[in-house]
Amino acid sequence: MAGETTSASSLPLDGRVAIVTGASRGIGRAIAVHLHSLGAKLVINYASNSNLADILASELNSKVNCSSPVAVAVKADVSKPEEIEALFDQAEKEFGCQAHILVNCAGVLDPKYPTLANTTVEDFDSVINVNTKGAFLCCREAANRLTREGGGRIITISTSIVGASLPGYSAYAASKAAVETMTKIMAKELKGSGITANCVAPGPVATELFFAGKTEETIKRLVDSCPLGRLGEPNDIAQLVGFLVTDAGEWVNGQVIRANGGFVV
Repeated sequence: MAGETTSASSLPLDGRVAIVTGASRGIGRAIAVHLHSLGAKLVINYASNSNLADILASELNSKVNCSSPVAVAVKADVSKPEEIEALFDQAEKEFGCQAHILVNCAGVLDPKYPTLANTTVEDFDSVINVNTKGAFLCCREAANRLTREGGGRIITISTSIVGASLPGYSAYAASKAAVETMTKIMAKELKGSGITANCVAPGPVATELFFAGKTEETIKRLVDSCPLGRLGEPNDIAQLVGFLVTDAGEWVNGQVIRANGGFVV
């Protein structure tokens, strides 16, 4: 892993604390690993995959020669305001400072891919509760609690399906379109704080979430629709997020960046 033998002082996120939600697997896990390689201390948030989160924290802590942990796993349901407040409290307690970075990656998708006409109210509410309300609560806490001393970054994760308008994704795309709009407005509202806010919108990425409920024919069709002829990998997204949260990405603010290999233009 990058950064294992590099001195901490030379890493772009040295001394900064990042909270990554939905970090036990998939894109969130890749983002957490990459931010660690850039020198960040990590709060690895999870909702149910405690074993995966604990293993990841243990692996990252074993990579550094330090008596105190540089990564901790913290359970929190992103749809519950009291648990998000506690998540930020835990970050400050563990690392002795305000967090610098929030990457809100927690999300759900209905693997039945129903049409809007066949979407139940319960399934719609479930998607909105995590994807939209969860992003709102995490971003609200970050806007109030991230450091104002430099390096403040908020990254939300959306989807390029907002631009593709694929059938079967009405609730999911709606939930993420709301996140994109909130992020752009928040960037303006944070004027004077030194905190930037951007949204990364991946295309099809080879994760458990993506493969759920899809046939081989569907997957092949999605691969064929990408000019690069492949699915994205979690690290494709992680490296873009890594750039945005470093000082090099400061001038990018209030943007929705579609990272999809040309799947949606």
